[in-house]
Amino acid sequence: MDAADATVEKLRAQCLSRGALGIQGLARFFRRLDRDRSQSLDSGELQRGLAELGLVLDTAEAEGVCRRWDRDGSGMLDLEEFLRALRPPMSQAREEVIAAAFAKLDRSGDGVVTVDDLRGVYSGRAHPKVTLAEFQDYYSGVSASVDTDEEFVAMMTSAWQL
Repeated sequence: MDAADATVEKLRAQCLSRGALGIQGLARFFRRLDRDRSQSLDSGELQRGLAELGLVLDTAEAEGVCRRWDRDGSGMLDLEEFLRALRPPMSQAREEVIAAAFAKLDRSGDGVVTVDDLRGVYSGRAHPKVTLAEFQDYYSGVSASVDTDEEFVAMMTSAWQL
């Protein structure tokens, strides 16, 4: 495990020790760290924020963490990138129930939910296509606020009538 991964694990552990409220509080924490109100964090803002939590990084480590979490290549971390990095990995049970819900939507079975798959069920104007990866990413965020696999599977099974 490299330094960026170790930092993520330490921060994730701190959040999880506070339960679902720890993950939910990250958005507020992010906004507080964003001193220039750019809606993104540079490595300096991230470094100062992590130091407040007791995770002291030197400049090179903070830059490495920013590079690792920066998915869009902007050199900065937006809120979604920050939250995505800190979500705990989902269990196999959670991934399976998400895939089952997606399969129910993907009537054509091509791995992409299109307007044709959803016709009469959902208005897809804002998002005309949804991939399994996007569907999983969405439910990964939901998953972070549900304590047990049993609760998550029950929620998904009920919501999607699986």
